[in-house]
Amino acid sequence: MKRDLKKLISQMTLEEKAGMCSGLDFWHLKGVERLGIPSVMVSDGPHGLRKQDDKADHLGLNDSIKAVCFPPAVLSACSFDRDLMYEFGDAIGKEAQANDLSVVLGPAVNIKRSPLCGRNFEYYSEDPYLAGETAAAFINGVQKHHVGTSIKHFAANNQEFNRMSASSDADERTLREIYFPAFETAVKKSQPYTVMCSYNRINGTYASEDPWLLTEVLRDEWGFEGYVMSDWGAVNERVAGLKAGLELEMPSSGGINDREIVDAVKDGSLSEAVLDQAVERILNIIFQYTDHREEQEFTLEADHELARKIASESMVLLKNDSVLPLKETEKIAFIGEFAKKPRFQGGGSSHINSFCVSNILDEVSGNANITYAKGFPSDADTYDEALAREAVSAAKDADKAVIFAGLPDSFESEGYDRSHMRLPECQNRLIDEILAVQSEVIIVLHNGSPVEMPWLSRVKGLLEAYLGGQAVGGAIADILFGRVCPSGKLAETLPYKLSDNPSYLFFGAGEHVEYREGVFVGYRYYDSKEMPVAFPFGYGLSYTNFAYSNLKVSLSELSDNDTVTVTVDVTNTGSVEGKEVVQLYVSDLTHAVRRPIKELKGYEKVSLMPGEIKTVSFTLDYRSFAWYNTQIKDWYAAAGDYEILIGASSRDIRLSENIRLTTQKLLPLHVHMNTTLGELLADERTANYAADIKERMLSFFGSTTTDADGSGDTAITEEMNIAMAASMPLRNIASFGLCSKEDLLAMIDEMNRQ
Repeated sequence: MKRDLKKLISQMTLEEKAGMCSGLDFWHLKGVERLGIPSVMVSDGPHGLRKQDDKADHLGLNDSIKAVCFPPAVLSACSFDRDLMYEFGDAIGKEAQANDLSVVLGPAVNIKRSPLCGRNFEYYSEDPYLAGETAAAFINGVQKHHVGTSIKHFAANNQEFNRMSASSDADERTLREIYFPAFETAVKKSQPYTVMCSYNRINGTYASEDPWLLTEVLRDEWGFEGYVMSDWGAVNERVAGLKAGLELEMPSSGGINDREIVDAVKDGSLSEAVLDQAVERILNIIFQYTDHREEQEFTLEADHELARKIASESMVLLKNDSVLPLKETEKIAFIGEFAKKPRFQGGGSSHINSFCVSNILDEVSGNANITYAKGFPSDADTYDEALAREAVSAAKDADKAVIFAGLPDSFESEGYDRSHMRLPECQNRLIDEILAVQSEVIIVLHNGSPVEMPWLSRVKGLLEAYLGGQAVGGAIADILFGRVCPSGKLAETLPYKLSDNPSYLFFGAGEHVEYREGVFVGYRYYDSKEMPVAFPFGYGLSYTNFAYSNLKVSLSELSDNDTVTVTVDVTNTGSVEGKEVVQLYVSDLTHAVRRPIKELKGYEKVSLMPGEIKTVSFTLDYRSFAWYNTQIKDWYAAAGDYEILIGASSRDIRLSENIRLTTQKLLPLHVHMNTTLGELLADERTANYAADIKERMLSFFGSTTTDADGSGDTAITEEMNIAMAASMPLRNIASFGLCSKEDLLAMIDEMNRQ
């Protein structure tokens, strides 16, 4: 139904309008009963509903409704599967309708800057392209049911330490290329109903009161149409926030900040039109939900099976020296309490009260060939001699040992960051003891972020299960026993050790956190530095093999407004059905600016029967080749050569093809006395002037010379002369007497006029 929201707002009192801009309680928005404006409820929901009553507590200490815990973002992003993420979102949207929830608070797309961030399990990736595409698919699935999403936390919220006050200090290029694009992609491709601003400051300004962030970038540039809500307790100055573009404060402020809004309107420091606009944006989303209520069942069992499917298609097989899949007839020892009590989600505001949880022991309970030994606890770092002896004995007597290792809940959670990247010492110790008596060892990891693996070279199998949601036991069994062919790929690089991480020296400390690594985050750093890593971004094994061939590019040269189609054939050369994630990276060969050696610009997941061939297609545009130029405040791709790379990971590039870009977009050039000759030579607009100046300078430097003994070894080479000339500022032309200062200034004026 069509509503006249402006007319409705005109009937509201000033106090009612101010009241709409904050919560009624912890989870509800206010309504105005006399005008037919309902009170609606929101709920945490990145990977399942956490619907609580009004005695709620954000971090989930009070029980919420029984619901389905789907795989958290750390795992689901490894699916590299837009269709699967849409199906995931569709289920969440239906569940929200069944439970009368108007907005689910997710997805979370903050970039994994460091493995230490305590909330990394809620975030998709270190790569903004993957995070944005994954989020957009999920949001479209949810909002198909007129249930809103709240993409979060906008922006540069990459640590938990001092998260409510610390300033993320990053240059604009870094923000635009790394920390903004996931939000930008989601806004442009799926238009989330709401955006949640982060707690932190950005370059000294609170995100909740930053007009550049919330209005100029989010609305004016990207076209966001919904409302911005605060993270719970993120408001610093309420009136300043409202002016900046923060429509809704959550939770309730008990009327304190509502009164500030009323007083500001009355004393003229806040335009009532700004308040009216905020209320209209909030009402539009409220009625988007209430006018489209659906009759939905809460299909717990069916959604549990979907959670299992998502988990099994996302888990990443990292190592397999002919030990997987397991055979039902083999004598197998399952070791580690995670086999019985799997860690399947993280702690904090996303914690789901799961209606059931599957573990792998229940999944294989009918197989008498499988024995279980606790070995170590799942919730502590405690070495028990008796448990260890039992586990070593079980492993020694088995054909193969599967160790279920991982991080206890206390090692990572919302609210604090990790202090190290290690597994509990009791686990590493027992793994070493088992490797001393058993060579056929497989590790299954339950963790929300990368861990150091000192035993990596000695184990034959490694499955990264991350946090698998409530159906984790069934999903792991499906992969270990070959009922599902693994197809997950890493959404983050797994470094060998914490100190390898590019943010290592700058992460977490103080009130100002400096993002000195700039755009070199994750694989952008590791690959550019050619640093050895445990496993690279995009990596994942299968039980079959894939061959790549026949790379074709629709254009060998493209200009600013062109799009180019890239196709490649993929063949399943193995003996079982499987899925492959084909990845497209772009490498800038122009060297116009310092950039990562390659960046992900496309991916597709394709399912293939044995022997089957399918053609995978990608579309690239100008933005696919561009970097953010702060001088022009826009995306810019320099003219020249670029390399299109097709691979199975960032370090497994199978095919490549060069393409040339021509552009009409020229960077502004202001010539002055300290402009170098090299800068002028590199720009087509000044190259002719520079060539003449270069000849004068080379003549001034003179020819190459030989040593006094006539040996012929040159003291001054032609290459040296050319390099020196290129780095010379124009002022040296006058100081060396090559022309008068007046003539030089006239030449500079002429170049600037052109």
